[in-house]
Amino acid sequence: MDSSPNHTQKPHAVFVPFPAQGHVNPSMQLAKLFRCNGFHITFVNTEFNHKRLIKSLGEEFVKGLPDFHFETIPDGLPESDKDATQDIPTLCDSTRKNCYGPFKELVMKLNTSSPYPVTCIIADGTFGFAGRVARDLGIPELQLWTASACGFVGYLQFEELVKRGILPFKDENFMVDGTLDTRLDWITGVKDIRLKDIPSFIRVTDLNDTMFDFLGSEAQNCLRSSRIIINTFEDLEGEALEHLRAKNPNIYSIGPINILSRHFPEHENGFKASGSSLWKNDPECIKWLNKWEPCSVLYINYGSIAVMTDHHLKEFAWGIANCKLPFLWIMRPDVVKGENTTLPQEFLDEVKDRGYITSWCFQDQVLAHPSVGGFLTHCGWNSTLEAITYGVPTICWPFFAEQQTNCRYLCNIWKIGMEINYDVKRDDITKIVIEVMEGQKGKEMRQKSLEWKKKTIIATDLGGSSYNNFHKLIKEILHHNTI
Repeated sequence: MDSSPNHTQKPHAVFVPFPAQGHVNPSMQLAKLFRCNGFHITFVNTEFNHKRLIKSLGEEFVKGLPDFHFETIPDGLPESDKDATQDIPTLCDSTRKNCYGPFKELVMKLNTSSPYPVTCIIADGTFGFAGRVARDLGIPELQLWTASACGFVGYLQFEELVKRGILPFKDENFMVDGTLDTRLDWITGVKDIRLKDIPSFIRVTDLNDTMFDFLGSEAQNCLRSSRIIINTFEDLEGEALEHLRAKNPNIYSIGPINILSRHFPEHENGFKASGSSLWKNDPECIKWLNKWEPCSVLYINYGSIAVMTDHHLKEFAWGIANCKLPFLWIMRPDVVKGENTTLPQEFLDEVKDRGYITSWCFQDQVLAHPSVGGFLTHCGWNSTLEAITYGVPTICWPFFAEQQTNCRYLCNIWKIGMEINYDVKRDDITKIVIEVMEGQKGKEMRQKSLEWKKKTIIATDLGGSSYNNFHKLIKEILHHNTI
């Protein structure tokens, strides 16, 4: 499937992801696939994240490979050595205001100093400034929407919710008075959606709220792009994709990107395997998984941004301990709001023979491991898609953004998830974990998960919808260059 041209003038794609782990990952995976198809790649991180990438993967990786180079732009925030995701509202506000100029300068420099002029810019779906740079310089632009298609549909409702007088909420009572249970049967493209399932940034009493304004406007910007790439597949989100294509026909569903890559040769050993992690991975956890029976281990990971209170952390801990099941728990140092993460010694003593706790891992390797039987997740889109890809049922604790939408789909539409109440109680955790790992509902979810896993293989196989869409996209950029 290598569509690369025979002549020496290589096409040059510039990738610029939003500077958070869940956006960098799919962008990096896609950049590698473009490179396997004959493109010269420039991958643009913020200076802050570039330093973290060096710390995680080593200087030699980040120096780049032939035809794959890293560049940086400032994010406009004060310097920091913190090994954690930056405050998201501050970051959104700053990148929108400060990144247009530096990114434009970089692209102009690349056009004159890199081996090949820039053929196209592939920007994060929340980075409207990059699309503006592309248009200003006459360079074809594409947007990579890294969240779900159903989440995209949700963000596009922000304006309509204001028009209908639903937003802003009068006061904070909406959180507890049942308002969020209101069904929104007028939205097309998504099924069985309540107000609480729309991306969480609608939960505002002030329409000037940074995240409400940022995501509402950036989603509309993205929808107006020349071409939109979404990391999903037709069988999974056909209705949402159809809704989006009615507004912009140039939408390419090419997911799951991580398994589409199996068709491409490794140009360098370990290039794909080395990932794009901003935290150092612990390879020992895979060896630990090897000693357990198939489908017996609960995997717990709240992703790269979700945070909780110390009280919730302890409720999770004891709920998991009381299951008496083996578990692998990924606990970032910054998972507890404003304090260091500490688990009670009594808990550590209780689980020492059956629990493995570490700070980061290669998640796809963990979910692909035969001993993993359930995944307690925040329902970020990468995690959701990886659970579907590897056939692992989910226990859902959505934190923010479109994770609420993904959770609704996992539990009600795709039937492979069970939701935990946001106000975590240890007894609820124990009950749900045992049900998913050992109960009748768990068996049904596992069966359904395996059916979805087969569908991901079909979509990304030769002739599958994602395979064909990717092939069509590459062909259009290479041979027509009329984006």
